[in-house]
Amino acid sequence: MSVAPPPLGRRERNKQAKLERITAAASALFAEHGVDDVTTQQIADAADIGTGTLFLYAKTKGELLLLVQNAHYATALERGRAAAEEKSTALDAVVALVAPIVACNRVHVDNGRTYLREMAFGNPTEPHHAEALAIVARTEDATADVLAQRTGLARTEAVTLAHVISAILFLTMASSEYVDSDVEGIVAAVRAQVAAILPR
Repeated sequence: MSVAPPPLGRRERNKQAKLERITAAASALFAEHGVDDVTTQQIADAADIGTGTLFLYAKTKGELLLLVQNAHYATALERGRAAAEEKSTALDAVVALVAPIVACNRVHVDNGRTYLREMAFGNPTEPHHAEALAIVARTEDATADVLAQRTGLARTEAVTLAHVISAILFLTMASSEYVDSDVEGIVAAVRAQVAAILPR
């Protein structure tokens, strides 16, 4: 019989409530105006907290964007996993896996590109950055599972190829070449590149 965890104390409940308000405020403001046109003061005001309190949860706007986008990315990954299960070929399954991630990244193009930049060049010891990298690792692991199951590659080879596919995905989403492309255009570009490297 499992034992339910003890309820959170008042202090922890207050911290969680503030984090939820900050996330909701940043998410709404970034979606409406873009990360570059939003100030931390606007986010603090919308969350009904002081800026000093805001900086206890995220020290920069980049970290706030990671906080917001990480939750969306994790949800997109789960949708991709489910979609990949329905596909029989490795290529179709990989594309099904990454398509929701592309869609998530393109909701607001500038925010998506900033998120990728923060993920690649941000401080890896910062918790929201570390969570972003953990989600990337989970994406690569899911890709490696697809490859191992559908191509017969050894796990080590599948992991290496999944890392290459991850690089293709993120470079394509971040590239200026595709800045005006819609989700379908980016997915098609990723598909063509992945097709070129999958074992035949």
